[in-house]
Amino acid sequence: MIIPIYQADAFTNELFGGNPAAVCPLTEWLPDEVMQKIALENNLAETAFFVKTEAGYLLRWFTPELEIDLCGHATLASAHILFTELGYAEDTVYFETVKAGTLVVKRDGDKYAMDFPSRPPVPSETPAGLIEALGGIEPAIVLRSRDYMLVYESEDMVVNIKPDYFALAKIDSLGIIITAPGKNADFVSRFFAPAAGVPEDPVTGSAHCNLIPYWAAQLGKNDLHAYQLSSRKGELWCKLKGDRVIMAGKAVTYLKGQIHI
Repeated sequence: MIIPIYQADAFTNELFGGNPAAVCPLTEWLPDEVMQKIALENNLAETAFFVKTEAGYLLRWFTPELEIDLCGHATLASAHILFTELGYAEDTVYFETVKAGTLVVKRDGDKYAMDFPSRPPVPSETPAGLIEALGGIEPAIVLRSRDYMLVYESEDMVVNIKPDYFALAKIDSLGIIITAPGKNADFVSRFFAPAAGVPEDPVTGSAHCNLIPYWAAQLGKNDLHAYQLSSRKGELWCKLKGDRVIMAGKAVTYLKGQIHI
């Protein structure tokens, strides 16, 4: 069996920036264990698999460790591959997912705008060991939606945190978001998910489902500009739209190949 595979860097316009994702177009689903093995072999934060339907595409995402409920950068990468490599002629692509509903991606000039569910975080108790795993640096507030979200007073505090990934992997949460007001953006963030096989994710669309409603409320505006401060960096243009969030970003293709099974 030969399976096509692409890799794209999402939320960037430069190779070796943003967040790399593998994308595998399928004619029908492979067994779950095979998709998980492909994701492990790729050893990227996410590998996306999609299957064409009459209405659009079914979409699933796998980290090296497990299938997840929502992934932004691999959705953007999938749309980019459809638009640029697979001859998709429309301006809008519809992805159906099991746990996140319908995700819509539109071409918007040189960007792709994704329509995702808003997941506003709420105040949370701090789980034992979390602050210590983040170097003992105390946040202003701890919140939670799917992931824990720690809000700090300054961008420098977010940059200087050196996580203990082994300790973070013991926290009962898929991921940990740290965020602060930005110097050259409305807000900045970093994202850690060692329990899912992703110590630090370069750019995380799903985390912005939490970040956008929070910062929109804090800053009193719905249009936001964001940076994720990983070593690869990522840039997002965001909008809160009721119970949805719009995230726009760029992407570039890194490779095209085949998987032989």
